[in-house]
Amino acid sequence: MNEKVLLILVDGMRPDALAASGHPFIEELKAASGYTPQAATVMPSVTLPCHMSLFHSVPPERHGILDNVYTPQVRPIAGLCEQLHAHRKACGMFYNWEQLRDLSRPDSLAFSCFIAGGAYTYEATNDMLTDQAMHYIETQSPDFVFLYLGLVDEVGHRHGWMSDAYIESVHASWSSIERIVRSLPPEYAVVVTADHGGHDRTHGTTMPEDMTIPLFIKSRRMPPGTVIEQASILDLAPTIASLNGVPSHKDWEGRCLL
Repeated sequence: MNEKVLLILVDGMRPDALAASGHPFIEELKAASGYTPQAATVMPSVTLPCHMSLFHSVPPERHGILDNVYTPQVRPIAGLCEQLHAHRKACGMFYNWEQLRDLSRPDSLAFSCFIAGGAYTYEATNDMLTDQAMHYIETQSPDFVFLYLGLVDEVGHRHGWMSDAYIESVHASWSSIERIVRSLPPEYAVVVTADHGGHDRTHGTTMPEDMTIPLFIKSRRMPPGTVIEQASILDLAPTIASLNGVPSHKDWEGRCLL
């Protein structure tokens, strides 16, 4: 029972910010999904290393990205987009932080949309990218779409994690999530997560506030109300590949959560 997949990642979203934001769609999605507020990210808990681990299902010591500057892998590992492309699946990516351009290799994407959050504001580009992703799904029906929303991390660095402004940014991001999830055709599964948390005005440490992320999986293969046990960010590539009917790559270390 294969499904197409929409992966939504809210940069810097702590699990305890969900209840604090009070957005009603969070509880609705939670009731319809498998869920954990205690998934683990990788160390260093920094945006690009975390994303590389998500897409390549290996820890930073294997992919070699230890900060927000990309360097080519010495021993390249195929990522999620490469694995899906090898099995003739169409992938699209929508993001407002340019460093994420290196998550996939050339020729592995069918469509890519970057709108600079720093140029147009992250508040505006979260909405713009959501609109673009909705249109792409409606018109092209791709097999995998990655929607990255960078507002929450930007506000965390500017005002502090769990500040009033931070909580407001989580609420705004969930309005974008609600809009696109409600628009999805029935053949799509949904994964919502974060790359890392944060504390004060920073992240990157081994503190639980930095290392713990929420995870929702809404799928015909995941009974509603399932408590997802011992989930890691490394598990997302194998899980998404499986939803698409594609095997995990031999180099991946994560496990399918289904």
